[in-house]
Amino acid sequence: MAATPSSARLSRTELLARGGKGVALLLAGSTLGEFVPEASAADKLPDADLAYARLFVTVELVALDFYRQAIAARHFGARASEELRRANADEHQHYESAAAILVSQAQVPATAADIDFSYPSGSFASRGSIAKLGVQLESTALGAYLGAVEGFQTDALKQRAARAAASESQHLSVFAAELGGRRIGAAFPRPLTIDRVSGVLDKFTS
Repeated sequence: MAATPSSARLSRTELLARGGKGVALLLAGSTLGEFVPEASAADKLPDADLAYARLFVTVELVALDFYRQAIAARHFGARASEELRRANADEHQHYESAAAILVSQAQVPATAADIDFSYPSGSFASRGSIAKLGVQLESTALGAYLGAVEGFQTDALKQRAARAAASESQHLSVFAAELGGRRIGAAFPRPLTIDRVSGVLDKFTS
């Protein structure tokens, strides 16, 4: 099921290679200053760090589109819907954090207009189907941020990834509980490599 058509379609590989075609000035406002790692505006960040930043921009754009559709589907009660809205707000901050890294290095982050989002048929047809997709997406986001704790070469970015992973773990617990699972997961969740995460993103973006 396609959503958010784009007139400037980019493949996942292109997104990771060079960022998107969004308007950088929209992302360079005062709210982004707190997300830029210290000295990154003056110092060039390693290519590996920029690759992770582009990856997380895409991860968060998928998450934001997912939450938009999940909330709009109106399959959840008042309390659960509030949890979805809070998770959505978190994902906005995560997106701004990753986008700010790229802006600090004079690169243009992707926006939703750069991506065609697609999901398996019936993904938003019921509360259970939404929860199932939510578990997959949030598990991927959690694993990606955990992988970046080691993958990032800049110490300040390692800490930011660890903090984001803690947030994604909370989101995951909501959907796990919806499916009758445990809110408390593994003691040591497994990190995912950048290639593994990219492979998952391929299923939802074009």
